[in-house]
Amino acid sequence: MFANENRCHTRAGCLTTMLTACTAVLMFALSPLSLADHHLAGESAMLEAYVDEPMPAGFRVEHTETEGPVFADEQGRTLYKWPLSRLRNGYSGEAPGKPGCYDEVLTVTAGLMSPYPPGVTLPDLDTRPSCTDLWPPVFAADDAEDIGEWTILERKDGSRQWAYDEQPLYTSVLDVEPGDVYGGSTRRSGGDSPAVRVPIKPSPEVPPGFDVRTTTIGRMLTTDKNESIYANEGDTADSTVCDHECAQVWNPVIAPSMARPLGDWTTFERSPGLFQWVYRGKPLYTYARDSGSWSQLGSDEPGWSNVFTQHTPEPPASFTVQETLVGQVLADRRGMSIYTYICGDDSMDQLSCDHPSDTQVYRLAMCGGGDIEKCLLHWPYVEAGASETSDNRTWKIALIDPQTGRYASEGQEGALRVWTYRDRPVYTYGGDEKPGDLNGAGTGEWRGQRNGLKAFFVRDDYFRGIL
Repeated sequence: MFANENRCHTRAGCLTTMLTACTAVLMFALSPLSLADHHLAGESAMLEAYVDEPMPAGFRVEHTETEGPVFADEQGRTLYKWPLSRLRNGYSGEAPGKPGCYDEVLTVTAGLMSPYPPGVTLPDLDTRPSCTDLWPPVFAADDAEDIGEWTILERKDGSRQWAYDEQPLYTSVLDVEPGDVYGGSTRRSGGDSPAVRVPIKPSPEVPPGFDVRTTTIGRMLTTDKNESIYANEGDTADSTVCDHECAQVWNPVIAPSMARPLGDWTTFERSPGLFQWVYRGKPLYTYARDSGSWSQLGSDEPGWSNVFTQHTPEPPASFTVQETLVGQVLADRRGMSIYTYICGDDSMDQLSCDHPSDTQVYRLAMCGGGDIEKCLLHWPYVEAGASETSDNRTWKIALIDPQTGRYASEGQEGALRVWTYRDRPVYTYGGDEKPGDLNGAGTGEWRGQRNGLKAFFVRDDYFRGIL
């Protein structure tokens, strides 16, 4: 039954031949099946350090589980910007200094994503929110003044709105508690993704030549040339097991001789007059065999790990990690691959449609042609066990009404307790028959990047994030 459905709803069938041919290239020397093996000992409790900068009164920095430190308002709500993004048929988002999110309820598509034309009536207009319903502007008081990167813009109604680096600032109605960051992410999205909102944050406390990137499993240390940083489990703050021959493949990250300790950063003299950067007691390296920007191939080598300023919380204990043709994927207790749903509409304000509080029309059309029962058959929710609980904000349990896809009330008949990732339910695919299957990967529009489902890979470089 699912074989025919797969041809209708996924691109996996079209990819099978390509994946088989590429197996020899893509089957990395995978590490043991545990997310913990991607972590360096002792890092899990660490928080990312950041550079202090002047802020207006009423703002602060909040530590978050997935994004590290972010700027927040006085209630602890994360601040977001909506950068101008180029889509297939034009641009959406906000140019510097020009607010574009207002209280008008848009009713038709913008035609920014071919082949869809402009002027098509959007769904659920009777309940459709405006941009500012979901993204309240961060208003400035009458006596507020610019300070550093924080400036004040005038909106078209004459009100004053805070901006950071000239980008107008908003909060998200999805963020309820301090540290929530459900409105958006700085994690890289695919080229056909909507024009998304992203949290703003202070600069990480790293020396010149380094950067930090948001990934699925944590905030990963890189060079400013997008090379991944590694450490060896056998190294200490003043010694290394990586000898001259090793250093031909594992390139020491050299520090200037005048570098001085700062926070988690020190140096050690690798050879007379040659200093190497050390982070949290581990000398740092890049890997000559990495395949491109942000590649993490080096972490497949025994004893070597990527370096993180902080890790995201571990998935639920009942989840597993399974091998696939293109990398390790998060799976449920049966070993069935887990998928996340991504959706953004084609209106000019690019509102999301992947949250239980959003319209469910797009999801139902994609997963079952508008038929709820087909959706539940093809894409069942990952249900939480009766005794399972959550101890973090990244992986939570929510009550969902399976007949609507929206939140259910406590005690509601037929409600399901389902696992959510970043406040969105996760799913398995009915067409996956055994652990390691990815038959649902890339389902939907533009390989699942616009309105569809993508496999939950434990590393961002697996198959370049296409599936």
